[in-house]
Amino acid sequence: MMKLPELSNARLLIVGDVMLDRYWFGDVSRVSPEAPVPVVKVDRSEERPGGAANVARNAAALGAQVGLLSVVGDDEAGASLKRLMAEGSIAASLLVDAAIDTTVKLRVIARQQQLLRIDFETTPSHEVLRAKLIEFEARLPQCDVVILSDYGKGGLTHIGDMIRLAREAGKKVLVDPKGDDFSKYAGATVITPNRAELREVVGRWKDDDELARKAEALRAELGLDALLVTRSEEGMSLYHAAGVTHEAAVAREVYDVSGAGDTVIATLAAMVAQGAAWADAIHVANVAAGIVVGKLGTAVVTREELDSALH
Repeated sequence: MMKLPELSNARLLIVGDVMLDRYWFGDVSRVSPEAPVPVVKVDRSEERPGGAANVARNAAALGAQVGLLSVVGDDEAGASLKRLMAEGSIAASLLVDAAIDTTVKLRVIARQQQLLRIDFETTPSHEVLRAKLIEFEARLPQCDVVILSDYGKGGLTHIGDMIRLAREAGKKVLVDPKGDDFSKYAGATVITPNRAELREVVGRWKDDDELARKAEALRAELGLDALLVTRSEEGMSLYHAAGVTHEAAVAREVYDVSGAGDTVIATLAAMVAQGAAWADAIHVANVAAGIVVGKLGTAVVTREELDSALH
């Protein structure tokens, strides 16, 4: 049993790809006469921040001081994200790129099942990304920990520069990676791939020993302090210079895993910003993940929920 530390002094700067998660809820009572597909009669809709904006929302729900830096389009979805961030007391700087559409993931849900997901996205332009890098440098002194949330949407083109600037300023850098080339994350404090993401980079492994060897080789190659692999029902494993720290999965009913990685990195960053040891930080992040997978869609864990779960 451990007590959750006071996280209100933790100052986080989150940079990455933001998106708007839209949910259309309805009922299916018939099949379309036009094609063999269900007809969903939508009776309500919901909007939630996604991507780096969901990381920010998770960190704020734990009581941390949160800044967010990203790019949106000059559109209604971008305006919605700005409003949602303001409502969540998040100091968001969402630079507007008129040439792009804000990334939107639209999910159609009936009878608690996701029937369809439709994605709208475009890559931001270089001028806006350059302006974002300049603002990033200006905001570094006001934070303790930087989270770089890479969803592969093009918002982190200058990630190498961001890691270098943050480390030169003495900040810890946590990265949620994407893609099959992790060399761009070299020099970060920790990266947090899931099993599938790690497999894309290091290939398959037959047992925990082989996984440990591959993870350690990657950690050394990238010059990381630690590598945290989230492993779904196998929990999570932290590979660092002193060895491996493993956390077994928290046995709960798994309802929806979308956004669980956002919860993990937000919790980890808030703990690290308060000087927590790695073992304590991943224990708390693991418990938070166990709570959030029991909720529908991109959701958050409150400080109260986390506190009571830790007890």
